[in-house]
Amino acid sequence: MASLPGVKKEDINIDIHDNVLTISGKKESEREEKEANYYLKESSYGSFSRSVRLPGEVEEEDVDASYKDGVLKVVMKAKEGTGRRKIEIKS
Repeated sequence: MASLPGVKKEDINIDIHDNVLTISGKKESEREEKEANYYLKESSYGSFSRSVRLPGEVEEEDVDASYKDGVLKVVMKAKEGTGRRKIEIKS
C-alpha cells in the first residue's frame, strides 16, 4: 500500500521490472482566493518515484492495483516454486 493524497489516478504509473516494483507519478495543485483586501494564488507541482525490491519473482500478468481515497493498493502473487525452502545440512 502507498499513501498518495491529492494525486489523481491517471497520474500514477506502476511498473515491475527485474523484481523491482516502481510507483511513480506527478502531483499538481492550485489554489486561488480573492477577497476585498487581498488576492492569493498558489501552485505546486512535483513528481515522485519510489522503488521496492520484491522478495521473489511474481506473476507479472496477475497483478491487481486499486486506488481509493488517496491510498494505492497493489496485490501480486509469487511465482510457483520461488518461495523460501529450508536446506538440510548433510553430514
